[in-house]
Amino acid sequence: MSDLDRQGQGLGRRPALVLVDMIEGFTNPECPLGSAADDVVAACGRLLQAFRDRGLPVFYTTVIYRDERQARVFRDRLPALNVLTPDSRWVRVDDRLRPREGEPVIEKRWASGFFGTDLDERLREAGADSLVVCGLTTSGCVRATAVDGLQHDYKVVVPREATGDRNPQAHEANLFDLNAKYADVLRLEDVIDGVAG
Repeated sequence: MSDLDRQGQGLGRRPALVLVDMIEGFTNPECPLGSAADDVVAACGRLLQAFRDRGLPVFYTTVIYRDERQARVFRDRLPALNVLTPDSRWVRVDDRLRPREGEPVIEKRWASGFFGTDLDERLREAGADSLVVCGLTTSGCVRATAVDGLQHDYKVVVPREATGDRNPQAHEANLFDLNAKYADVLRLEDVIDGVAG
C-alpha cells in the first residue's frame, strides 16, 4: 500500500509550545520511567528560549496521580506510573526547563495533554493557532498530544531532535507515522527559524 499524499501545514501566526512531560520522572534515568534524555532537554531548552524571545505561549504537562482510582487501568498496565504522586520529585519539571511565572503546568493522568484537562481552553485563551509539541516520550505522550492537537484543529509541528523515547525503533516509527498523517516532523533548526520569523 502506498503512502497517502499529504500537505505540509507548518506554523500558524501564533504558535504555542507544549513541552510534554519534561519532568524528572522521564528525564532522570534513576526513575523507573526515565531514560538518558540530556539531548532532548537541550533541544527543548532551545525551543523554549525561542518562544520566550518572541513572547509566544508556553505550556508544560506533568503526570500526577492523587488517589488510587485515577487512571486505574493505565496504572495496572504500567505499574511504574505509581511513582508519580504529588509529593514525589518525579512529577516536577526538570530544573533545566523550569517554568517561568505565567507558563502553566497542565496536570494530566493519561497520555494526551488534552484528555481530561483544560489545555484546549487555555490555548484558545492564549490565541494559539498552531502547536509545537516536544518532549517525552515519542511513542506515548508526545504522539497522543500531537494527534489530539490535530483533532482539536491545530496545525501541529513536532521537532525531531526535541523528542525522545526509551526505544529508538519506536521513536523512529512514531515520528514516521506522525509525519505521514498528523503533524509536520521537522528539524529543530527549521522550527526555531520559523518561530524567530
